[in-house]
Amino acid sequence: MNRSNSRSGGANLPALRHHNASLVLDLLRVAGEQGISRLELAERTGLTPQAVSKITARLRAEGLAAEAGRLASTGGKPRTVLRLVPDAGYAVGLHLDRDELTAVLADLAGTTVATRGFPLDLGAPAAEVLATAAHAVQTVRAAAPGTEYRQVFGVGAALPGPLDHRDGVLHRVTGFPQWDGYPLRDALAGHTGLPVVVDKDTNAAALGLALRERADADFAYLHLGTGLGAGLVLGGALHRGARTGAGEFGHQTLQLDGPPCDCGGRGCIEALCLAAAARGDIAEAARVLGAGAANLVGLLDIDRVVLGGRTVAADEDAYLSGVRAVIDERARREGVPATVPVTVAGGGDRPVAEGAAQLVLAPLFGRAGEAEERPGQG
Repeated sequence: MNRSNSRSGGANLPALRHHNASLVLDLLRVAGEQGISRLELAERTGLTPQAVSKITARLRAEGLAAEAGRLASTGGKPRTVLRLVPDAGYAVGLHLDRDELTAVLADLAGTTVATRGFPLDLGAPAAEVLATAAHAVQTVRAAAPGTEYRQVFGVGAALPGPLDHRDGVLHRVTGFPQWDGYPLRDALAGHTGLPVVVDKDTNAAALGLALRERADADFAYLHLGTGLGAGLVLGGALHRGARTGAGEFGHQTLQLDGPPCDCGGRGCIEALCLAAAARGDIAEAARVLGAGAANLVGLLDIDRVVLGGRTVAADEDAYLSGVRAVIDERARREGVPATVPVTVAGGGDRPVAEGAAQLVLAPLFGRAGEAEERPGQG
């Protein structure tokens, strides 16, 4: 990536490539507008004051940090307080769903400053899908006044799996097997001129929730939209599995001789749940979703279940109460003293696009446990 102050994407930021600098930058982000002193940065990172001074000087030179005032003197020289500069750079998040594309522009603090939606046919030829995605990136970058001239660190693209997160290659996307083996990361990077990282939609949303809440709790994000999948956060870190295969929640079999599913199996939770929702039997859809959620709780002993997606958003109360009822019943049956909370992420499908932007931003702040590497350039 070449550093640029203009409309071109990507930035060569040496200060961000060092682990210690990422730790400092993350603490600046957490501190917010009130900022944090160099002394406190040294205490919280374990770095020497001299090292912190060098790092913050580089961050300020790159425009990523700025003074936020001074602390009152306690007998010595007043301490300068530093803060993150959120609009020093941005990331684009794309949610490529089966029938629509949502694009967001997020600043360094993770705040969404622009959102745009576009119709999409994921079954269309790859050239058409890429053209729509590239247009979405260009449009959302220009949506907030002045941001089109700012640095953009990259594009996070989230879509249904299965796929290879590390290489950015799609596999047999459920319902769209023609994508098998397609190098989406490199192709989209070529169309946009920006670094790109690719992940499953559920992983992106779970990542965004984990970073927003900054908690170490284990939880599962269950996304019910045009399909059904899960994003797993275990020990505070996103769990993808060795082949990005974790979280294929929708394709566990509930009925051995059940209705066929687009994945090629029969009786999958996704097929049963979507069929019930399509015929208007929301109570049954919630019950099926609850059965799968209860299995997941029993298997992983997670602390919380979070529901999301446009189908859930259309009737949040029904899905919330239905899933809770099944999980609570299982807890009573097993004599578990405390049941697992069930909440709704809110925002319909938007948490996926917002989480996709975090696929780019998280590594800048040393969040190696949540997103394992910087975006690749095709």
